[in-house]
Amino acid sequence: MSELGLIAGIGLLVFLALRGMNLLIAAPLCALLVALFAGINVFPDDGGESFVTSYMSGFAGFVTDWYLMFLLGALFGKVMEDCGAAEAVSKWVTDRFGAQRALLATVAACAILTYGGVSLFVVAFSVFPMALALFKQANLPRRFLPATIAFGSVTFTMTSAGSPEIQNWIPIQYLGTTPYAGWQVSLVVAIFMASVGYWWLKRMVGRAVANGECFENRASDPETHDKALPNPLVSMLPLAVVLVSSLVLHDALGKWALLVALLSGIAAAVILNWRYFLTPAKAIEEGTLGSLLAIGNTAAVVGFGAVAKTSPAFAVAVEMMTAVPGSALIGAAIAVTTIAALTGSASGGQSIALPILAPVYLDQGVDPEQLHRVVAISSGALDTLPHNGYVVTTIRAICGETHQAAYGPMAALTLVVPLVGMALAILLFVTVG
Repeated sequence: MSELGLIAGIGLLVFLALRGMNLLIAAPLCALLVALFAGINVFPDDGGESFVTSYMSGFAGFVTDWYLMFLLGALFGKVMEDCGAAEAVSKWVTDRFGAQRALLATVAACAILTYGGVSLFVVAFSVFPMALALFKQANLPRRFLPATIAFGSVTFTMTSAGSPEIQNWIPIQYLGTTPYAGWQVSLVVAIFMASVGYWWLKRMVGRAVANGECFENRASDPETHDKALPNPLVSMLPLAVVLVSSLVLHDALGKWALLVALLSGIAAAVILNWRYFLTPAKAIEEGTLGSLLAIGNTAAVVGFGAVAKTSPAFAVAVEMMTAVPGSALIGAAIAVTTIAALTGSASGGQSIALPILAPVYLDQGVDPEQLHRVVAISSGALDTLPHNGYVVTTIRAICGETHQAAYGPMAALTLVVPLVGMALAILLFVTVG
């Protein structure tokens, strides 16, 4: 019954996400289903485990650990957006590549902004108008826009060594590592994912064009307005400030270095581009609300995972993963990417898996730097199933597409390619060290 409930809860969560239900409602609803099938009390009884206590401890624990990072990350992104710095960087990149290289320009713009610390959602919103214009000039099918934007944002940049995104920072508190853990292997894997993914993207788009697909105008397309933008090279300085600050301060502050780095990036963006701001108060308000929504959605699925973790079926699954023959890195990768798939969240998968698995593998003598990099890369593989919040937002809200039209290419680039990258990372760590 416990196994049946776990499968049913996950299946229902995916279905409700695909139907567009708010994750803040869908996640606790599905967690309740898991608890009922597992025989877990709904309400606390003499201090024992219950659905309410497990769900809320998972939800609140994630918010406690990461709210400030989400807040400052969202504010940094909105500040870069409002002053035009994000658009200036993306426009500079697209101008250098031109419409004939629309795919490469879009991927490069997303990669630069993501690795510079701008929130994934803000990157998608910022780059979309530019990417849409490029796709229109190149007459490319617009259903590939979500895949192109996501590929540049959530694959070879999000989980790479040095990335300021939280998917690269969560393992630090459990493993005692740095954001540059396993950087040599990370560099090889990032180059591999970028090269293979881009080749595959071009191949898919080329095949679609050969079959007669082309760009289709829509009445809902955003209008383009000519407005003064800051110097693109100056606009890149806040991104550099975030990266350098996080590197320099990490040894002294640990994961809290990210807070100082983001604050420094915000200050740099404000000082350098003050006269280009349009509505700074509105940007702060939207950034704050956006951070609450982002961390709320993630915490909601972490709460689901916390309830699933109390299910007997989950304990059996973890035991099977940790008993996988061969390198312990294989078991860690399978566990993290599986939990990320269950929750539809890379950060959620890490936050659930690492408290359980990190002590086990560290006691076995697994190199923490290797474990950090494998966990980070694997969390960005199966997390992008249809119910993932970023997937839903990018396909529907930003690009105005349907899952039926756009999810296939996105899954190829953000699910299959990172899975192969995960396998490559493990192979390199096991064979080369």
